[in-house]
Amino acid sequence: MAKVLIVDDDKNVRQSIKSVVERLGHEALSYALLEEALSCCQCEEIDVVYLDVRMPDGNGLDMLPSIRESTSKPEVIIMTGYGDPDGAELAIKNGAWDYLEKPASLQTMTLPLKRALEYREKKTSSSTPILLNRERIVGRSDPLKACLTKVAQAAASETDVLITGETGTGKEVLALTIHENSSRANENFVVVDCAALPENLVESVLFGHEKGAFTGASTSRKGLVHQADGGTLFLDEVAELPPHIQKSFLRVLQERSFRAVGSTKVDQSNFRLLAATNKNIEKAVHEGSFREDLLFRLQGFKIELPPLRERREDIKVLVRHYISELCERYKIDNKGFSPDFLDELLRYDWPGNVRELVQALEKSIATAQGDPMLFPAHLPTRIRVSIKRAAVENSTEKNQPKGEINTNELFDETGPLPPMKKVRDNAISRVEQQYLRTLMATTDGDVKQAIRISGLSRSRLYTLLKQYNISTKTC
Repeated sequence: MAKVLIVDDDKNVRQSIKSVVERLGHEALSYALLEEALSCCQCEEIDVVYLDVRMPDGNGLDMLPSIRESTSKPEVIIMTGYGDPDGAELAIKNGAWDYLEKPASLQTMTLPLKRALEYREKKTSSSTPILLNRERIVGRSDPLKACLTKVAQAAASETDVLITGETGTGKEVLALTIHENSSRANENFVVVDCAALPENLVESVLFGHEKGAFTGASTSRKGLVHQADGGTLFLDEVAELPPHIQKSFLRVLQERSFRAVGSTKVDQSNFRLLAATNKNIEKAVHEGSFREDLLFRLQGFKIELPPLRERREDIKVLVRHYISELCERYKIDNKGFSPDFLDELLRYDWPGNVRELVQALEKSIATAQGDPMLFPAHLPTRIRVSIKRAAVENSTEKNQPKGEINTNELFDETGPLPPMKKVRDNAISRVEQQYLRTLMATTDGDVKQAIRISGLSRSRLYTLLKQYNISTKTC
C-alpha cells in the first residue's frame, strides 16, 4: 500500500482525489496549505503527491523542488486550473511526474498515479547504490548534488549525453567525471574543441585522412573519432560544429562508422559520445544554425550545470581547495584568508563561474607574494571595483529621499475610509505593477535576466506578469 499526499485548497478536489486513492487501496493524506504539506513530506514516507499550483500560501511550482528532495523523494503530479505552457515546462524540468489541467476525468487523474507507483516499485527493487568518484568536482550544495545524481546515472549507461551550462562552470570536468566512472574508464577520453576546428580541415581532424588526400597530407593520419574507439568522444562547444559537418556527424552517430578523407574504406569506431555547450542550442535549432535531428541524438541524457551564483554555499570550500592546489603548484606555503576576503567573494556574481574564481585566486596569491594571509586588497582590481560599485549603487537607492505618497491614488480621502487591508493591497499592487513594467523594460523582455535581477522564481515572475497583463516583450 502506497501513501499519497493531496495538496489543494479546494476541499471538494481533495475529497474527490482522496476517495479515488483509497478505492485503489492506498492511504491518502490531504492538506490545504503548502507549508503543512512540506512538513508532512519531511516527516512521512510519501510516495506520490498531487500538488495544486495556486495555493493560499504560495505557488506549488515554487515548492516542487523542496517536495522532490524531501525524505522519500516522492513523485509529484502537478494539478492546475490555470494551464500555462511555461508552467508546464518549469514543472517537468523540476522533476514533476506529470502536469494535469483541472477539471480532469477520473482516468486522467488516476493513470499518472498508477504509472508513478509502478515506476517507484521497479526502481526500489532493481536499484543498487551508485558510488561516484567525484574527486575532480568540489562542492556540496543542493544544486550540485542534484547535478551529480544525474552524472552517476549517466556514468552507469551508454547513452549519449549533452551537458549545458554557462562558460566556466566546469562542463569538461563533468564529462571527464562521467567517463572515469563508466565502464570505459580505462580507454581514451578524446576532446574535440568544436570552436577551434579549422574549417578547411574539420573532416580530416575528425575522421582522419589518407596520404596525398590533399595538399600537405604527406602521411596518413588517424582522426579523433578513430582515437576514441572503445573510449569516450567529448565534443566541447558542440553548437559551434560547422553546418556542413553536422550532417556527416549525424551519420557517424547513427552507425558508428566513418570514412577518412581520401579513403574508400569505411572504418568503425565504438565510442561513447558526450557533448557540451554554453549556448542555447534549442534557439540555434530554431534559427536554423543547428540540425534538430542531431540535437535529438546528442541529448539522449541532458545535464545542466548550475552557475556559481546559484550555489554560493560552495564558494568557501572551492576557495580552500584551489588555494591549497595553487600553492602546491607554485611550491609555496599554503595561505589562509581573512573573513572579509571570503565576504567579498560571496558578494560577487562570478559571471565567469568557477574558472573566473580560480583565476581570481591565482592573481590574489601572486599579489600577496610572501604574505601568509589573503585580504580583499589582494583581489583583482576589476572584481573589487565591481563589488564596490554595486554596494554604492544599492546604498544610493536605499538612501534616496522617498516622495510623499499620493493617498488619493489609493483611496478617496473625502469619503468613508476603506479597511486598512484594502489600502495595503492597493499600494502593493501599484508598486508591483510599476516594478515589473520597469523590470521588463530594463531587461528588454529577457526573462532569464529579469529573474536574476528581481530574485523571483520563473513561475512567480510569470504569475505576476499574467496578473498585471504585462508582456515579456519590451514594455
